[in-house]
Amino acid sequence: MTEPAMSSATSAGSASAGSTKPVRLAVVGGRRGQSFHRSLDRLADKAHVVAVCDLDENVLREWRNRLPDVSAYLRYEDLLEDAEVDAVLLATPLQLHATQAIAALRAGRHVLSEVTAARTLEECWELVETVDQTGRTYMMAENYCFMRPNLMVENMAAQGLFGELTHLEGGYIHDTRSLLHHPDGSLTWRGELRAGLDSISYPTHSMGPVARWLRAGNGPDDRFEVLTAFTSDSPGKRRYFGQRFGADHPAARLREYWQQGDSGTALIHTTKGVVVTIRVDSSPRPHNMTHYGLQGSRGAYLSARHDGEDPLVWIEGLSPGASESLPGQEPARWDSLWKHAPEYEHPLWRERLADALDAGHGGGDFFVIDEFVTAISEGRPPAVDVRDAVTWSCVAALSAESIAGGGKPISFPDFGK
Repeated sequence: MTEPAMSSATSAGSASAGSTKPVRLAVVGGRRGQSFHRSLDRLADKAHVVAVCDLDENVLREWRNRLPDVSAYLRYEDLLEDAEVDAVLLATPLQLHATQAIAALRAGRHVLSEVTAARTLEECWELVETVDQTGRTYMMAENYCFMRPNLMVENMAAQGLFGELTHLEGGYIHDTRSLLHHPDGSLTWRGELRAGLDSISYPTHSMGPVARWLRAGNGPDDRFEVLTAFTSDSPGKRRYFGQRFGADHPAARLREYWQQGDSGTALIHTTKGVVVTIRVDSSPRPHNMTHYGLQGSRGAYLSARHDGEDPLVWIEGLSPGASESLPGQEPARWDSLWKHAPEYEHPLWRERLADALDAGHGGGDFFVIDEFVTAISEGRPPAVDVRDAVTWSCVAALSAESIAGGGKPISFPDFGK
């Protein structure tokens, strides 16, 4: 894993290092891609959308109505032949990301890929090798890494406030059952993913922030070493499909229909002895966009559980009280994370607060595009490079092997530096 970029770039993005021209960007997967409109508008001096690709003519029409000069493609292969395109933003179904990224890299295009980067270890290795061979910029758009509290905790970990890290927790707990099907009850790509191989198939929202905290707090030589994983049964999905489509729908009545359970958990051990808990859960409950925790030798962090709650932090010497239960000592009490923002706000958020607050995914969508085009401009690796991308994404493949073996420990591949 490479060192994280810790400051915002100010030079304009371009197709090659040293140039002041905006990166000419193609959006592939126009429906999800529309969510980036606000971020792209704010980064117009760095990124200029010149093309869009989607299978749906109506989606292409919506893009043309907004950007009359944009080139529209139904076939991805045709878009890659467009000499006006410097880079592609892949906002397509997860199953397509690796093959589409590899094709774009081989066509000489830079790639910003939505999560996850790849599904199999073979795809992970081919993606790394293709980036190395082509020299193109590849970044995974893991927007949760760039959320305001996550970057602030990263900044605090880098300054040693938590001491040596001992436990990290990342969770993506989101009832996505309504996204698993079309109106007629047939499965979307998300549904097909969960009806397929039993695994923790969507791990990077959980993995990304905690991986960066690990690197910031314990150094780049602390690596993920071994994983064990388990998943639950899927009663929540079966009940939902029965209520929505009737008891005879196979997703409601066949226990084996859903290979992937409602809740999945992986335990990861690092080379320095840190324990990492990763959870992905689609069960019915109110949505809490982030679910993270950090424990170190000098302090701890807890993310907010719902929209009305502050993220919490306790730092020895900075926060009230002492954690030791000794006579006469004031007991330790949590602080709001925001109490420490004047001193420990991450530089990216300090500089671009207004721009990021108006973007999607807690500001993350703005920063992933900004970081991607700036990395191209400066000719450097992006903050979430290809080795980060495959290390976090390969949890899907590793967890499948572990689950199939009854929780068998599986070693992480070393994708190199």
